[in-house]
Amino acid sequence: MSNSRRLFLKGASIGLAAAAGACRKPVSKSSEPPAGAPPAFGTAPGAGPPVSASTFEEAEKLVQFPLAPAERTTAAGNWRNSMAPVYERRTGPRKLALDPSLAPASRWDPVLPGQLSRPERDGFVRGKEDPGSLPDRDEDIAFAPVWRLARWIEGRKLTSERLTTVYLERLERFDPKLRCAITVTRELALAQARKADQEIAAGRYRGPLHGIPWGGKDLLDTAGIPTTYGAEPYRKRVPDRDAAVVARLREAGAVLMAKLSLGALALNDIWFGGQTMNPWLLEEGASGSSAGPGAATAAALVGFSIGSETGGSIVSPSMRCGVTGLRPTYGRVPRTGAMTLCWSLDKLGPMTRSVEDAMLVLHAISGPDSGDVASVPCRLDFDAGAPVQGLKVGYFPGWMKEHPATDVDRAALETAKKAGMLPVEVSISDWPYGSLMLILFAEAAAAFEDLTLSGGLKQLKAQVPDAWPNIFRQARFLSAVDFVQADRLRRSYAMEMARIFSQVDLLLVPSLRDEMLTISNFTGHPSLTLRAGFVEVSEARSDWAPDPANPLPRFSPPRRVPHGVTLIGRLFDEGTLGSAGLALERAFGVAGERPQGFGA
Repeated sequence: MSNSRRLFLKGASIGLAAAAGACRKPVSKSSEPPAGAPPAFGTAPGAGPPVSASTFEEAEKLVQFPLAPAERTTAAGNWRNSMAPVYERRTGPRKLALDPSLAPASRWDPVLPGQLSRPERDGFVRGKEDPGSLPDRDEDIAFAPVWRLARWIEGRKLTSERLTTVYLERLERFDPKLRCAITVTRELALAQARKADQEIAAGRYRGPLHGIPWGGKDLLDTAGIPTTYGAEPYRKRVPDRDAAVVARLREAGAVLMAKLSLGALALNDIWFGGQTMNPWLLEEGASGSSAGPGAATAAALVGFSIGSETGGSIVSPSMRCGVTGLRPTYGRVPRTGAMTLCWSLDKLGPMTRSVEDAMLVLHAISGPDSGDVASVPCRLDFDAGAPVQGLKVGYFPGWMKEHPATDVDRAALETAKKAGMLPVEVSISDWPYGSLMLILFAEAAAAFEDLTLSGGLKQLKAQVPDAWPNIFRQARFLSAVDFVQADRLRRSYAMEMARIFSQVDLLLVPSLRDEMLTISNFTGHPSLTLRAGFVEVSEARSDWAPDPANPLPRFSPPRRVPHGVTLIGRLFDEGTLGSAGLALERAFGVAGERPQGFGA
């Protein structure tokens, strides 16, 4: 700011005025600045409550930025004229409500300047494996992967109506144990199934999802059907149009049979109906926030499901429930009509019982939509029969020796080697990856500002310190400067990932390794989580911070549960992930095992 502009600062402290006096020129006593004087910072009418040096002294502890006594006095002296007015949009007098569909002007682009957006061609080749004869038992039909169900329906060995009825009956029988369905769309499902059968009989087969029943995480809008976000304040929310993904699956002929549970506002696994449980271990939650899709898919209550991920919400429940979860590249699948938690992080993806299933669903929902400014034109090049020999699989040697890696993770690396892939040691800079979470906390608090300011957060079931109500309130005190610095750090990590992927084709990592779970979500890279084996646990697992007053159940002897590994791919290169995942799935040979207690 020029010296002439400083002449017009109002409300500055006496100390500041005295300090500046030595360099000031005589000024007119007129309240009006001379003609041609530019506007100056700190000259707005006073706004907001009075603040003092002691106010700043306490606030310094929140942002960890200490001020000297004189600096504190100066800051407090003109806060009401300089900084408080920036909150007018929220505090008035000219309040301005922001429509929930309004995205920020800035958007994250995972593709760095000059970086090629893979792949260079479109192509999708399904597997040619014979699905075998239709089983006699409904249970065996229900647990079959989508690719098999699709072949039976296409070959007129199975009708969509029969398959839908099987899943509806299983939902009715097993949902009381799992609490994974918020709304069951029984009549709609049967109507869509009958329509699918009629179209197929008339020779109008739409493709591999035609007639396949599915469930959507209850943050996807469905016209005329409640979409509750799993949260008490939205229990009666009924949208008037379908989300883009819902519409695409309807066009593909899929049958919507349930809106599945999610932790309230997409956090963990507790919603207004209780906690969604893991079919493999009913004493623990299914993990979240795609808890319902994870549990329902694992227990064969749906053919497939759609989940969402912001910071682990597909990976974690897929890992715990033993299903396949595909988190697409940021921007591949449009989020139009899906609840916003974090504009620059949210992703929608399939949760299935096999790798090929996940690719079939991804193929149907990929591509841009005008309602999502972050969605982009993109290609998907996948061949279920593509060879994997020679693919370079990066791994972090230190991570494979430490928690949360297990013998299953280490064995998976050996399996990749036996399948013809080439393990390559890689490393990443030891930077403060947790600092990126400031972006998530700030964006999420902005997305639900109205709920926070209205007091609606008090209605949520979970009110512990690590739940959204407290985090959204805390986020009001985060530094805007640190937000920008975190955004810059994010680009540094994107460049780090680009460096790593110049050496390898994909990464194999322990699914819940915190650094990579955080980094790859913020850089937008795709991931594929698949069951690789089994481990034993002597204590129930939880997404929530430990609570000594409510210890988790312990088991003696330990319980056997599925364990998954995660592959991370180049941006928009889900085809390579699918090929590698298929090869590993066949080699692991554990995808077909079912959770006990969910048979006929």
